Amino acid sequence: MRFNFFLLMLFALLNMAACNNPSSESPEEDSKGVVPYLTTGDQKALLARQPALAFVEKSNDLPTITIDDNKVYQDIDGFGFTLTGGSADLIQALPEDQRSVLLRELFGREENSIGINYLRVSIGASDLSASTFSYNDLPAGQKDPTLKHFSIEKERETLIPVLKEIVKINPKIKILGSPWSAPTWMKTNNNTIGGKLRPEYYGVYADYFVKYVQAMADEGISIDAVTIQNEPLHPGNNPSMLMEAVEQADFIKSALGPAFKEAGITTKIILYDHNADRPDYPISILNDEEAAKYIDGSAFHLYGGRIEALSEVHKAHPEKQLYFTEQWVGGPGDFSKELQWHVSNLIIGATRNWSRNVLEWNLAATSDYKPHTDGGCTSCLGALSIDGEKIQRNVAYYIVGHASKFVPDGSKRIGSNVIDGLANVAFITPENKKVLVIVNDDDKNRSFNIEYHNKYVETSLASGAVMTYIWD
Repeated sequence: MRFNFFLLMLFALLNMAACNNPSSESPEEDSKGVVPYLTTGDQKALLARQPALAFVEKSNDLPTITIDDNKVYQDIDGFGFTLTGGSADLIQALPEDQRSVLLRELFGREENSIGINYLRVSIGASDLSASTFSYNDLPAGQKDPTLKHFSIEKERETLIPVLKEIVKINPKIKILGSPWSAPTWMKTNNNTIGGKLRPEYYGVYADYFVKYVQAMADEGISIDAVTIQNEPLHPGNNPSMLMEAVEQADFIKSALGPAFKEAGITTKIILYDHNADRPDYPISILNDEEAAKYIDGSAFHLYGGRIEALSEVHKAHPEKQLYFTEQWVGGPGDFSKELQWHVSNLIIGATRNWSRNVLEWNLAATSDYKPHTDGGCTSCLGALSIDGEKIQRNVAYYIVGHASKFVPDGSKRIGSNVIDGLANVAFITPENKKVLVIVNDDDKNRSFNIEYHNKYVETSLASGAVMTYIWD
């Protein structure tokens, strides 16, 4: 009887998982057709697999989105979130079995996973950590120019254990590190909020980055890239630090770039990491040849400006890369509006404007938006709300999932025309699968064709809905 009871419980748990996770049906069953996955604003469909569609000869006059894999644009590094300190705290606190299942769902490549393949982490605390800290905190008045007391011990509590589990699931995952502030003793105001990096500590702070990359590597965690400063023009957060463009250029060319080169570190150096209203910031630094030789590219958020600003930077410096590294959902959020806006402007808009990745903000928080620092964000809705062992999947989970699930590292953006009201972007994967993400920005349902190599699929999409189409 005990064994039978165990089997019944296991069957029930598996059924629950199937209900909460993306569709468990395999698109391989319909590999000769187009397999759609749908999310609707009313949440009746959540990354739900739809019946396969067959290619036919065109027999209607509907608008047509044509996929052109002869037009190949930028490589795609991935889609994901920031694994904030608070996110790591909540995930690590889950029972081991539940945590393992959740991380496999988030980072695996199985059909019931969403395949996150890019993460951002904070170097030290972000405002969604439980408290402020750096890797070289000292009593007031003390300094440590040799970084004798540098330590990432704080991260061994939750962040490093969670990252190690993630790396086991996806060893190729790309991880971006971003600092919210230098250690306070390096700053002009000796405070976690605001202030500037003292020029006499440029070399020391560069060594701080070197030690961070090396310490994480010692833990088996490869840092693919770093940005110099999260939101360098927003010194009011906790933590935060003001860094003007001329200061960032000087820091890179006089300190960080040479320090990475001397240490043999290949981690990419990425500029800016702030809003699209100031493309002049990264362009001015990239115009400096001494700084530019160390720089891989520029990163953006979209709390200000227009996503097309990324193309301005690409036009000015097409040899450099572009990244989209943060956008929050303000709680409690409007699922329908957030789904439509984020997919249209970020998953589609950022990649159509040359970004190699798209990252939403915090992976997880409690349902009342904790933890956060004193003065940090008090209404940042996580992609997951985790309250004890209860997990709720929120809109950002599906926003990112519509791309991360189907577009692995090594994919490329390919050509597709835009129909008014039907924003879209197309990719080709390393397995030669074609992926098309569409959002209906119109106020009415839309019917249209998808054309590929002179074959057509007729399909439709409700107002505000998102569909990802996949075919061989």
